[in-house]
Amino acid sequence: MKINRKHKGESFESLMKRFRKSVEKSDILNEVKGREHYVKDSTTRKLAGEIAKKREKKRQDEQSLKRSRR
Repeated sequence: MKINRKHKGESFESLMKRFRKSVEKSDILNEVKGREHYVKDSTTRKLAGEIAKKREKKRQDEQSLKRSRR
């Protein structure tokens, strides 16, 4: 985790704003939420497959739209 040091003449509010931005940018909160409960390997694979199917369907739909425009 990145440690933010206070700059000379910087207010506490701006330091907290920089810290929140760095946490959000490094995606720490999503990782913590993901590790909150154990997820079985089979469930992880199942979700990954569903996401891949959805992504492929979206790609095919976009591709068919491009063909129909010509």
